[in-house]
Order: sequence, then structure tokens, then C-alpha cells
Amino acid sequence: MEHPLTLLGLLFDHMGPGLSAWYHHNPHVVYSWLIILFLLVAAKLAVGAVKMIPSGGQNFFEVLIGGFEDFSVDVMGEHGRPFYPLIATLFIYILCMNWIGLIPGMMSPTSNINTPLSMALVVFVIYNVVGIKSHGFSYIKHFMGPIWWLAPLMLPIELIGHFSRILSLTFRLFGNVLGEDLVLAILFVLAGMFFAPLPMMFLAIFTSFVQAFIFSLLTMLYIAGSLEEAH
Repeated sequence: MEHPLTLLGLLFDHMGPGLSAWYHHNPHVVYSWLIILFLLVAAKLAVGAVKMIPSGGQNFFEVLIGGFEDFSVDVMGEHGRPFYPLIATLFIYILCMNWIGLIPGMMSPTSNINTPLSMALVVFVIYNVVGIKSHGFSYIKHFMGPIWWLAPLMLPIELIGHFSRILSLTFRLFGNVLGEDLVLAILFVLAGMFFAPLPMMFLAIFTSFVQAFIFSLLTMLYIAGSLEEAH
């Protein structure tokens, strides 16, 4: 199987066969690290530029972040506010990973199934831990159904439903991003000189945002559900 041509791939090819082979087996990991490094540097620069009297870009980002926080609290309730940093981090991280693949010579880490799967597993573990921490042993009632004598039937159904959330989060993000990248690659090869990929790129910018938002929104809903009292 041929590996996709990427800028980092060309760089690693000049670092020796060992590093080159490792990169071509794990390009999504390298690009994930690149996004992490970018976000760390951007956060450091943003913190250093914070002023007591905001202006310009700081005003914009404060409104943006504050609005997203208010939306998260509306979905999860006030008791879900402590989980806003997780939600915001997931959203920004996924959005950057989606968008980097739109740059020629780059790739989206989320177009490899391992990346969205890792985040889906984190979400699955966190919302269940939150539920157990909030309700203790009573959290089991979330899986037992509304009527006690239906518990033997509802328990396996609920367990299957909760585990299927991992697949839902994974394949929704992976499938959409991979599809966008493949369509853009085909358009660049067939009609790149005629700027045919441009309309698709603008659409992909929007759909990449939507996919990051949906992943974050579902995370909010899962956490909110784990915080609720079982009926």
C-alpha cells in the first residue's frame, strides 16, 4: 500500500529508514503531536497577551469562549460547569485536527480511525466515572430501566447502548473527515489547476467545524445524562 505524500513524510524520509518507516506507520500520531504543539504555543502566546482591559482580539475570544461556556452550562446544567474545560479542549483539538488536513501536503489525524477512537474511549471512561462519583452504587440504576422487573431485560440493552456510543463517536468523526480528505485529494489530482477543489474546501471547513461541534455536544449530553438521577 502506498503512503500518502505529506510534507512531514518528506522530512522524515531524510532522517533515515528507521524514522521514515515509523512515520509512515504512524503519521496520524505525528500530526496529532504537531497540533498539540501548536495549541500549546498558541495558548502561551494568548495568555501572555491578556490585558486587564480587553481590546481587539481578546474581546472576540472572550465573547467566543464565554458563549461556548454558557452553551455548555445550558446543556449540562450548572453542575456540569467543571467539565467545560474538557468540552472546550475536545472541540478545539478536533477542529484543528480536521482543518489541518485541508492544507495541501498535510493530513487530518482524525482521518485515521485510531485518533477518534482514542477520544471516544476517553469520553466513555470520563462520563461513567462522573456518574459513579456523583451517584455511587446507585449509578447502576441508569442501566436498569424504569421498572424493577424489567431490569434483566434492560441491563444488557443499556450496556450495549452505552458501548455503542464509542462506535458512534468514532465512526461519525472518522468517516466524515476521511470522506472529505479523499474527495479533496481526488479533485486536486483531476482538476487542481482549474481550482475545482476550492468550493469543496470551503464546504469542508464548515463540515469540519460541525463534526467537532457534534463530538463536543454528544460529550456534553453523555456527561449530563450521567449526572442526572435515574428514574
